[in-house]
Amino acid sequence: MGKIALAAIMSLCVIPASIMVNRIVPEPYMDEIFHVPQAKHYCKGNFGSWDPMITTPPGLYCLSLAHVASLFPGLYSVQAISSFSDMCSVAILRSVNGVLAIVCSVILYDIIMHLKPTLTKRKAMLQAVVLSLYPLHWFFTFLYYTDVAAVTTVLAMYLASLKKNYWFSALIGALAVVIRQTNIVWVCLVACTGIINISVTHGKQNTKSIKSDVSAKHGLEYATGINTEGFNLRKRKNVQSGNTIEHSSSRDSSPSSYSGFADELWAILLTLRYMKWEILISFCPFLMVVVAFILFVYWNGSIVLGAKEAHAVTPHFSQMLYFSLVSVLAQAPMHITITQAVDLFRMFRKSRALLFFQMFLALVVGMLSVHFFSVAHPYLLADNRHYPFYLWRKVIMAHWTIKYLLVPVYICSWLSIIHMLGKTRSKIWVLAYFLATAAVLVPAPLIEFRYYTIPFYFLVLHCDNCDDQSWILTGILYIGVNIFTMAMFLFRPFHWAHEPGIQRFIW
Repeated sequence: MGKIALAAIMSLCVIPASIMVNRIVPEPYMDEIFHVPQAKHYCKGNFGSWDPMITTPPGLYCLSLAHVASLFPGLYSVQAISSFSDMCSVAILRSVNGVLAIVCSVILYDIIMHLKPTLTKRKAMLQAVVLSLYPLHWFFTFLYYTDVAAVTTVLAMYLASLKKNYWFSALIGALAVVIRQTNIVWVCLVACTGIINISVTHGKQNTKSIKSDVSAKHGLEYATGINTEGFNLRKRKNVQSGNTIEHSSSRDSSPSSYSGFADELWAILLTLRYMKWEILISFCPFLMVVVAFILFVYWNGSIVLGAKEAHAVTPHFSQMLYFSLVSVLAQAPMHITITQAVDLFRMFRKSRALLFFQMFLALVVGMLSVHFFSVAHPYLLADNRHYPFYLWRKVIMAHWTIKYLLVPVYICSWLSIIHMLGKTRSKIWVLAYFLATAAVLVPAPLIEFRYYTIPFYFLVLHCDNCDDQSWILTGILYIGVNIFTMAMFLFRPFHWAHEPGIQRFIW
């Protein structure tokens, strides 16, 4: 019942907004001028045609064909359309993302219930609705972009993996990569998460076995008075060789359950050693997807398909700093709280010297990143239709000192993020998440907040915050931002002096 109610709520939100967008902006806008004609070629069966300006694979167009094919019989029977190609209008193609957004909300609900089984259905539904209203995800629900399809397939892949349907998960992962190439990183993260979860489960089973052996030993001594000292010594040697290490990793994936990062890594290595064939069989589909992707990059000569010069891989380490601040602001009611401040203060008091050294090192790295690896892409500097254009000019470049003064804010944002993740996830998972986020964002020369959506969802889904008030405040924040950005897009058009046509503000 929860899923049906959630789908109904999201439909009531998505459908009216879609109708309004299609009435006010009926023609393709921005990147739609490339995606819509390409999809129409596919609708006509012209699969050999390809626009060289399109950088992503044709996964979205394949999903669009399936969507159009599902609608075609009904519309053709009532004579609303005369041919299959007529179905591929801008409105119908945009509706693909509308349907996917509703599906995505249900997937979010399932993931929340799986990761937080003690949560009530009402709270899970609240969190799923709020996450579905995340401004970057919500805005592109109504345009024919790849973002919503990429988010939906990645989350569906993760959900299937959580349910231990690894082959099906890898299949969805392959589809996610065909929609957007950088999703290969999330395929790897999902596979790593599955292996970490297996190591935890394997450790718990070993723990139960050890406890039963110890109980049986004590029972034997009590009943018979036989001295089992020699047996105990051999048992302890066997346990010390591996089982106790696995026991330390088996309590759960919380870092408080581990004695350190090395123990977590060792537990996983032991699991890989003792369960190598089971893990290889379970996760070889993910490996096949990765190998196929590597072969594609070798054949293509680049990770992007078209416009390779404008999307060349560039070391842009500042992206990680921008992402941290954007993510914390998007979760402001959860991060900027007295409780969070007290927790961070206690953490500093507990290990002052180590944290001081880590913060100093992070500040140095942050300063070097903004000085040497802040990329001002020509698209960012020239296109005043995007909000990053104004943030770059009015904030970051307002004075030469601003970009350096913001570094401590970025570092504090990452500290808050890692602290929140550390409450529920193991240190090795947090490291894997950080590396995956870096692998997606650092090579991207262009500052696009929509690139942050998938790592943001992985972040929020794994933060343990069940406070309804925080989620309600976050929802209100998202609704306010959505109203503003949609109003600017729909009702505040403007014109360029050097180019005809109507221009609109967009993320």
